[in-house]
Amino acid sequence: MKIYPFKIPKPENNALLYQEDIEFVFYDKLHQHDEIQISFIKKGTGTLLVGDTISSFTENDIFILGSNLPHAFKSDKNGSEKSKMLTLFFTETSFGESFFKLNELAEINYLFSKSLQGLNLKSNRTEIIKNFLKLKNASKLERFILFLEILKMVSEATSIPLSTFVDTKKYSDTEGKRMRNVFDFTIENANQKISLDHISNVANMTKNAFCKYFKKRTNKTYISFLTELRIENACKLLKSDQDVSINEIAYKVGFNNISNFNRKFKEGKKVTPISYRNL
Repeated sequence: MKIYPFKIPKPENNALLYQEDIEFVFYDKLHQHDEIQISFIKKGTGTLLVGDTISSFTENDIFILGSNLPHAFKSDKNGSEKSKMLTLFFTETSFGESFFKLNELAEINYLFSKSLQGLNLKSNRTEIIKNFLKLKNASKLERFILFLEILKMVSEATSIPLSTFVDTKKYSDTEGKRMRNVFDFTIENANQKISLDHISNVANMTKNAFCKYFKKRTNKTYISFLTELRIENACKLLKSDQDVSINEIAYKVGFNNISNFNRKFKEGKKVTPISYRNL
């Protein structure tokens, strides 16, 4: 398995792969693969990195990640509690070059194009989850039928994109390792002061070269990315810990100025931290 682009291990002659991840921490390295991925979070919470964007995942979330879309699931460490994710992997040619090009499947083709940015489903989740829970004990034929039912419901569901910008160019192993190191370091140390000099060293580049490289690959500056991550971490604390003041949360996630925190939070979430907590 390569460090960044990697192959999903698949039994011979299986066009569709069903996988259960039951771990304290999901596979959390930034990676990409040819397969389209539909994932149901049965248990657990954490941070989701897709393309250029940081968001969160929690129980009952359903995500669709398109072919070769860079992503990583960073589980929150909850002591003895294991996270659980159920996933279907397939490609547009898993069932033959022409299968998904049939007129009867036109609406699903549109789903594939939307999935290139990643999707977070906002409707039809109850019925989709029911079908996901049947997959484990289904025969291969039953699993294929359930898969088509899931695809139909996913294509009809309302959703929001996970990423605002996706560079369609595949990463080389060297580039993949560099970006993985940058994202891993940032996620683990977002509450600390991170200078451009420091993160450039992590990427093994000069500061100017790194800033240009990061902007080209993500369509945003590194500082913008770091701010988004801190805001997302603040959202988790606002939801989970009502006893911690907003000032404390601002400093916990890496802001050293409360007015700057309030301004950046409202820019990103369109509401103030107080309103977000009340909602």
